[in-house]
Amino acid sequence: MHIEPGIVEPAKLILSYGTGAAAVTYAAKKAFDTVRERGGIALTLGGIATTALTFAFFELLPHFPVGVSELHFILGSTLLLIFGAGPAGLGLAAGLLAQAVFFAPSDLPQYGMNVTTLLAPLFVISEVANRIVPKSTRYVDISYKQALTLSASYQGSVVAWVAFWAIYGQEFGAESLAAIATFGAAYMLVVIVEPLVDLAVLASAKTVSSARKIGLFEPRLYRDA
Repeated sequence: MHIEPGIVEPAKLILSYGTGAAAVTYAAKKAFDTVRERGGIALTLGGIATTALTFAFFELLPHFPVGVSELHFILGSTLLLIFGAGPAGLGLAAGLLAQAVFFAPSDLPQYGMNVTTLLAPLFVISEVANRIVPKSTRYVDISYKQALTLSASYQGSVVAWVAFWAIYGQEFGAESLAAIATFGAAYMLVVIVEPLVDLAVLASAKTVSSARKIGLFEPRLYRDA
């Protein structure tokens, strides 16, 4: 989901600064909510874990250029279900920044676009989860259908944002639409894989009963609302 250098010309980057600042500000609000509800240690540990995982998603998992962007296995719904919106938002923003600073400095001008593309879908699926997962259901007990809905919502939102930046930067045309379609089709690979990863991770969490005592994890993971 990286927006490649040159897709959006420098004169148009001002919009991405605004959307990026808004996304990071909302992530900070979610982080503050985590501190208020679970304590500063929970946010710190969760933020470190999600930052490390996000960095690994970018650098260790397979990734390759497709159409207008790159295909990355960014498991946003997994991070949300395990750690919660606050730590996940912090980790996505920090992990993306670390990856750009240490491995791809040319991506830094695109950070506003890329962080928007990661964070906005996370906050979308946070609301989706509140709607589709009954309050009486723990996250470790969610169904495949619910996991698929969350994954499709996250990855679909990522594709929508990439499409927006591509059209904003290159105007509306057959070539850009074809490149966007190619990228969107490739991202269906992630939608296939992510729900299975979610269920596998949740099944593992379910077997480790002692983990529920650790403030690292999203409270809904082990108890209902």
